[in-house]
Amino acid sequence: MTFLSQKIFLLSLILILGCSAENKISEEEPSSVLYTLVVSASEGGSISTSGGTYKKGTEVTISATPNEGYHFIGWEGTMSTDQTLTITIDSNQTYLALFEVIEYQNSEFIPLGGNAYSISNGEKLMIFEGGIESWTNAEKKLAIYFSSAEESNCNLTIPIETNQNTITYSVSLNDDFFEIEVIPNKSEINLGIHTLRKGYNTLTLKGIETTDIFPKLTNLNIYSNDLLSINYVKENSSNRFHFGRRGPSISLGYEFPENTNIKWMYSEIEVPEGYDHIGLFAMANGSRQSYFGIQVRSLVERWILFSVWSPYNTNNPGDVPADQQIQLIKSGEGVTIPPPFGGEGTGGQSYLIYPWKAGVKYSFLKSVKPDSNGNTIYTAYFKDPEEGDWRLIASFLRPKTDTWFAGPYSFLENFNPEEGYKLRKAYYGNIWALSSDEDWFQINNTRFTTDDIGSIQYRLDYKGGVESNKFYLMHCGFFDLYTENYTDFTKTGESTPPLIDFDLLP
Repeated sequence: MTFLSQKIFLLSLILILGCSAENKISEEEPSSVLYTLVVSASEGGSISTSGGTYKKGTEVTISATPNEGYHFIGWEGTMSTDQTLTITIDSNQTYLALFEVIEYQNSEFIPLGGNAYSISNGEKLMIFEGGIESWTNAEKKLAIYFSSAEESNCNLTIPIETNQNTITYSVSLNDDFFEIEVIPNKSEINLGIHTLRKGYNTLTLKGIETTDIFPKLTNLNIYSNDLLSINYVKENSSNRFHFGRRGPSISLGYEFPENTNIKWMYSEIEVPEGYDHIGLFAMANGSRQSYFGIQVRSLVERWILFSVWSPYNTNNPGDVPADQQIQLIKSGEGVTIPPPFGGEGTGGQSYLIYPWKAGVKYSFLKSVKPDSNGNTIYTAYFKDPEEGDWRLIASFLRPKTDTWFAGPYSFLENFNPEEGYKLRKAYYGNIWALSSDEDWFQINNTRFTTDDIGSIQYRLDYKGGVESNKFYLMHCGFFDLYTENYTDFTKTGESTPPLIDFDLLP
């Protein structure tokens, strides 16, 4: 090879090798190129990453998560509607996760004035028709009760007045416990999305921390796309918030033999242990014009109560004419005869402060008989099995009335609206009627009824039936499985009527 040929060959080789090196650099260049990924979220949600700088070909997964009350609707930057995206980086890319407020189809607004209770052991919250007054004591706790016909997914909120400070609440819904922080200038406590159970639900709320006050509360708002069927005290016509918070009053109606003049009625009541809460009134031998039973007035005081209504129709005892006023004939030892009562009719009243006990069966005896002068005499006796003797409570004359015992019934009620969330129960047994001809008749049949609050199903925590061959009534406490109105019950007969020497009654 000549020198010139060698030179040409060497130059060609260098050119070829140089081109190969350039090609190699060109081929490796894409793997070292960096691209930018930007990810953000609209109001109402968050994203798993805000992006960054990645080499070409890198796979990145991003996820969108909606806040309570919002739902994910898609991405700006792609047509995909999946909440999770896996993308391959091949250029600069930008994605915006889009969220939207959930528009619920159904809602219920539960007024706290008729459905909430202060369940604190110490100082109580102030509950009035408009709701819960503002408070500062972090020991105060409230409970809201309502019944759902079906299991439902719902968003729960409580409107509040806006505050300039952060407020923290401790909350529970049935068995779910959590804390909620309300930031300044928010106008609601958003409790989040929860599943309501079928039957009664209990929501509790306690203020934990604030630099000012815990604001007034008016309603519990329930939103859902499920069809809602919620039972609660819906409005305050006819003072229903008051009676609704007391709980449904329930009764057992009895029937006497036809064409028979009944002079005496005997029965027994036992309140089981643990059911004798303040406000309980277990009525034994009721009639059309009077009632007679036992009450829990306070933690330290219990009564035997006997009342007779005036024939004059008024709620003001001062309006009753003299010839239609209830007259006291006699009263027993230690029995108090207060001035005539009013407010739900008017009439004469008597009560004996007496430490009757839960778990003990007490006897009640009442007579209703005309005096042959156009009036009727009502007399009531009570017996404690530990004493063995009948105690006279009182005897009243009801003018312008000529009747024997009529309209017999028993009832169970709570007269204290602050205590209407506590379960009460009473047994009614061994019920007998004695005629004017001295014939005993046993009462083994009854009809269960409830009052307005129960019959319109503002509350469903009421029940009656037969247990251990005794009728029973149970109400309040927000339990499930209520008894249908106008249900009839029958128990088996007792062997013998009570042994009573009427000549020895005081």
